[in-house]
Amino acid sequence: MPWFSKKSKQIEAVPPEERVVKTENVFVKCDECEAHLYKRDLDESLQVCPKCGHHFRIGARERLALLFDGGAYEELDAEVISIDPLEFVDTKPYKQRLKQAIKSSGVPEAIVSGRGKVADHPVFAGAMDMSFIGGSMGSAVGEKVTRLIEHSLKEHAALVLFSASGGARMQEGALSLMQMAKIAAALAALDEAQLPFISVLTDPTTGGVTASFAMLGDIVIAEPKALIGFAGPRVIEQTIRQKLPKDFQRSEFLLDHGMVDAIVDRRELRGYVTKLLNFMLNPEITGASEMDRLRSRATSGD
Repeated sequence: MPWFSKKSKQIEAVPPEERVVKTENVFVKCDECEAHLYKRDLDESLQVCPKCGHHFRIGARERLALLFDGGAYEELDAEVISIDPLEFVDTKPYKQRLKQAIKSSGVPEAIVSGRGKVADHPVFAGAMDMSFIGGSMGSAVGEKVTRLIEHSLKEHAALVLFSASGGARMQEGALSLMQMAKIAAALAALDEAQLPFISVLTDPTTGGVTASFAMLGDIVIAEPKALIGFAGPRVIEQTIRQKLPKDFQRSEFLLDHGMVDAIVDRRELRGYVTKLLNFMLNPEITGASEMDRLRSRATSGD
């Protein structure tokens, strides 16, 4: 009894608001199946629901860490950030919107670039981040992607790009649209050099990103049930005045209609990319003489 009385007095001494068991950051609710998941289990599953396979959105740096050997890579061109060439103002000045995006997202721009190795293959990779103004493509994004391609050409390495975007950035007007042609021209040079470009489409990949580099990969991979398209379904329905098929613009629909080459679970993506690189960078397959010529050309700086 004295022990019980002592415990009761200790409990009464604790304020009511502190007696609640806190489950914040312990459980996460799946958007697809509504299962309550341990955050630790979700982290171990690479942010993929163990119950239904729903792929949660992840940040750019997390994607690069999942790709490169040991999660190690050198970040490139972090100094390339957006400016306000048009002095654009919508509900707030564009300069203010950029400052808020950097603070809230933790990344300097809507894409993070890196150099590293994948199964000992030299690889340059970029990953877009939806938390930075919807992953929109402005002049800085176009410049960083173009520089990645130039790095790949100079060092004769493969290129991997992860797309996650709402499209071109309206605050930069035609300057953002020009990035589509700029990147496509750089990719044409990469193709001429016979260097691999693997494009990975994540949820969502839309607008000018879809209409440019996202669909120009030698291999186009999509995560399961990712939204992929140019205009939104509502805009298309209003334009053609027809009801769209079920799951239209989802990766499974696009695979059935030949728009993507494969759908790969995030937990298997690194292994899949490794197999692609082993094949695409194999001199016995691509031709040893051609590979030697390209390496010599890259080394000489021609």
